[in-house]
Amino acid sequence: MRISQARARTLAVAATLLGAILSTAADLPPIPPTPKKPVTDDYNGVKVVDDYRWLEPPADPEVRKWSNSQNTLTRAYQDQLPTRPALVARLTELSASQSGRFAALQSRGGVLFAIKFQPPKLQPFLVTLASHDDPASAHVVVDPNAMDPSGSTTIDFYEPSLDGKLVAVSLSKGGSEEGSVSVFEVATGKQLSDAIPRVNGATAGGSVAWNADSSGFWYTRYPRDGERPPTDQSFYQQLYFHRLGAPTAQDEYTLGKGFPRIAEIQLQSSDDGKFVMARMANGDGGEFLHYVHGPEGRWFQVTRLLDRVSEAAFGPDNTLYLLSRKDAPMGQLLALPAPAFSLDKAKAVVTAGRSSIDGFLAAGPILYVRYMAGGPSRLLAKEAGKPDRMVAVGEIASVGQLVRGKGNQLLFENESYVEPSAWYTYDPASGAVKRTAMFTTSPASFSDVEVIRQFAISKDNTRVPMNILRRKGTRLDGNSPTLLYGYGGYGINESPAFSARRRVWLDHGGVWVTANLRGGSEFGDSWHEQGRLIKKQNVFDDFIACAEYLIKAKYTSPEKLAIEGGSNGGLLMGAALTQRPELFRAVVSHVGIYDMLRVETFPNGAFNVTEFGTVKETEQFKALYEIGRAHV
Repeated sequence: MRISQARARTLAVAATLLGAILSTAADLPPIPPTPKKPVTDDYNGVKVVDDYRWLEPPADPEVRKWSNSQNTLTRAYQDQLPTRPALVARLTELSASQSGRFAALQSRGGVLFAIKFQPPKLQPFLVTLASHDDPASAHVVVDPNAMDPSGSTTIDFYEPSLDGKLVAVSLSKGGSEEGSVSVFEVATGKQLSDAIPRVNGATAGGSVAWNADSSGFWYTRYPRDGERPPTDQSFYQQLYFHRLGAPTAQDEYTLGKGFPRIAEIQLQSSDDGKFVMARMANGDGGEFLHYVHGPEGRWFQVTRLLDRVSEAAFGPDNTLYLLSRKDAPMGQLLALPAPAFSLDKAKAVVTAGRSSIDGFLAAGPILYVRYMAGGPSRLLAKEAGKPDRMVAVGEIASVGQLVRGKGNQLLFENESYVEPSAWYTYDPASGAVKRTAMFTTSPASFSDVEVIRQFAISKDNTRVPMNILRRKGTRLDGNSPTLLYGYGGYGINESPAFSARRRVWLDHGGVWVTANLRGGSEFGDSWHEQGRLIKKQNVFDDFIACAEYLIKAKYTSPEKLAIEGGSNGGLLMGAALTQRPELFRAVVSHVGIYDMLRVETFPNGAFNVTEFGTVKETEQFKALYEIGRAHV
């Protein structure tokens, strides 16, 4: 099937569904026409006709007219729904009544930093805290809401100096995610004169790492005007060093000229600032290099792509710990002592079992290791010569960021589908887990909701987990409206997460389901690889199998089944609707990726080549081309 026919099928099915809905609605605008304007491309000898290329440029007057007419129709339909005002009021209440939340914690120089989300403020802001048990002590350092009352300025990331006295903050304006870094005094919030442009990008992100004496920092730098063609302005990320007070034109290049066009760099300083580590991702497909900068003043390479090292972090004694998946799909932790950091002398200190290693933190002699068990998390404390100790977390819950507390204690974030986020401490001396005062409260109670783990059987007999939220006592008679959510890509895990908004769906008799599809890494590296490149169809097959399970088990019926996904999950929505339109009544797709033959020609899509593949490779082209085929 030509990709244009796949698009036409998607539009036709959507139009049919919309037409059925609108047939009972009066005084609504007509469904806007979508004319075909064929363009033919030749891919490896295969001629592909695209009828809707004309819709690509969003600023084109004709495209804007078409989009506005679609919005007018949608707005008119939604506004006449009798249930809408009550739904909007309830959702607004749930959002505005939720308490503040602390995230992205860092401890530097005895100062605890955090990003605080505080409804109804439009943007999160940077604060310091006297203690994790004293959220009322929050002192605002940088507040984008005060800088820009319109709410269009946001913090991309922040990095405190090692003594905790200064903080570098990347700020983006107008939703661009193109951030420039400014430096602020932590105690006063005063902004210094230093301003570094084009540090953060929409896809590759950005990063900063301070030196030992807080006199300057390394940072990621995108090409500036005149350095590369306009089409390359979002690529070719490199590393520069900035000394406080100096003009940015004098900043020194240090690393990256040999990196690929789609390099994505993240930085980290050791606790004492003697070493800085740079992780270079080769796009979004899960391939990484690692470099270290030492006291001798130069960068040297520690890992190669074929070493399959995905994460690296310094321990308190400057030992470099690496999470490697080479010949270990579930992962193993390697330790490299300073200062050589020679991979051929690496010592395996943790090997995974049935669950995949998902993250780690070194705190003195203790290694805290987070495992991914098919979606939910497990957390262990490991110390040489002693039995492993399980840290108590919920049964179907997720463990988020791991932060060193006092001594060898651990500070970690924990949440589930029915309990909002909270920060906990773990004391290795007593084994006690205690909730801190940094916890989120919600006006929505889920005490009447149960979470069930079920498995669907995919086309190739792979067992695919689903997490099903339903009110206790829900009858399995096929009559429950059901929303099935999926993603399946980039090795990203779909872990249990709380959302007060689901309360509204459940209160209207709905069932909410999220699937742990291949393409994530819920079962290790092989789970990701089975949903990547030429095996991407496995993701769609997994999702379709989940839908079929929900129908067969009488949770719902095709007439009452809705599906939802965004970005890579939006691709999933397009594929599911095109391949099996009879299974679903409604499809919600956020910022989706649909034209898989041309996505790599756009800035964001170029970074996806190592995940999706490229039309320049024959087998990968065939796999991308097949996504648009109907499988009925």
